[in-house]
Amino acid sequence: MYIDYSTSNGVAFITLNRPEKFNSFIREMSLELQAALKKANEDASVRAVLLHGTGKAFCAGQDLSEAIDPSGPGITRIVEEHYNPIIRLMRNLEKPVIAAVNGVAAGAGANIALAADLIVAGKSATFIQAFSKIGLIPDSGGTFFLPRLIGLQRAAALMFTAEKVGAEEARDMGMIYKVYDDEELLRHATALAEQLAQLPTRGLWLTKKLLNASMTNSLDEQLRLEGEVQTEAGATEDHREGVKAFLEKRKPIFYGR
Repeated sequence: MYIDYSTSNGVAFITLNRPEKFNSFIREMSLELQAALKKANEDASVRAVLLHGTGKAFCAGQDLSEAIDPSGPGITRIVEEHYNPIIRLMRNLEKPVIAAVNGVAAGAGANIALAADLIVAGKSATFIQAFSKIGLIPDSGGTFFLPRLIGLQRAAALMFTAEKVGAEEARDMGMIYKVYDDEELLRHATALAEQLAQLPTRGLWLTKKLLNASMTNSLDEQLRLEGEVQTEAGATEDHREGVKAFLEKRKPIFYGR
């Protein structure tokens, strides 16, 4: 098993567990991660997901020994069957996904982190668009997410030069949310995930759905979709509980419905 999966307090903890290879992906690991993301999405008791890595790295991307193996899956299948499904599952997962980045996040590993809803990192974390070093292009949604997070100029520079970006610089340029001391990263990330797990899960998913759509919609299309989705949100149990709690001057108790 290359992916560890556990749940606690409404949070699914999905851990990349191939530390001897800096959590770099091989086919089995990619398929296991896909299965874990599906499991978290289908489990009604899970209301937030925390993705992190064991050892000294978050994820070093693709294991190149598999990529160049003549009997291996080959680059086309690696992209289409290993990474693209992971990105789609993360963006369509109906609960918030937090990436807690420890150590290096390189290549596909960096772009998997960028596909999360929120990214927190330890101070020693680094993000590297390493593809140009081996004559490849950024995949796993990197060319989609990174320009939207930090702008076209910076994204192009990082992708062309494969420059290493530290955690605090990544935060300052808008690539990630927050930075913590390395030894405190998982504690803070867990607290954030547990906080999100107590919020109106359906409303968070509908917000995520709108954010996904905003990346390609026109303003008029987005306004129209906001109206439709707001109507859907207004019909949830959590909306009724939120209004009732407000009127009763108490803290709401949301159930994610």
